[in-house]
Amino acid sequence: MQDKHLYEYAVIRVLPRVEREEFLNVGIVIFCKREKYLQMKFRLDEQRLRCLCQDFDLEQIQKNLESFEKICQGAKDGGPIAQLDVPSRFRWLTAVRSSVIQTSRPHPGMCVAIDDTLERLFRELVLL
Repeated sequence: MQDKHLYEYAVIRVLPRVEREEFLNVGIVIFCKREKYLQMKFRLDEQRLRCLCQDFDLEQIQKNLESFEKICQGAKDGGPIAQLDVPSRFRWLTAVRSSVIQTSRPHPGMCVAIDDTLERLFRELVLL
């Protein structure tokens, strides 16, 4: 029997107009303390986003999500937050904020294969 790992995940959302509180799920960020694992996956669907708002800066949203990715990876060019430990980076990424990019509250789960879980959550919560 394989060991199960406790993980937490949050859905990454884009809110083209924050004041309207309408959003589109664009990604997943997933964290496992035991494995020191922090990864995210995102996909911007321009057609779906344009349904919510015709005049937003897709290029800027892409850059902001790439910054999230650098923080997840602990990249040297990811700024001071990227240099924090894995749990601190996850907490920063999932902190409540009023901006165009937000996350859901973190949700817990148990899994055997964290990479497979990331892919499954991405399919279920972003692509469908």
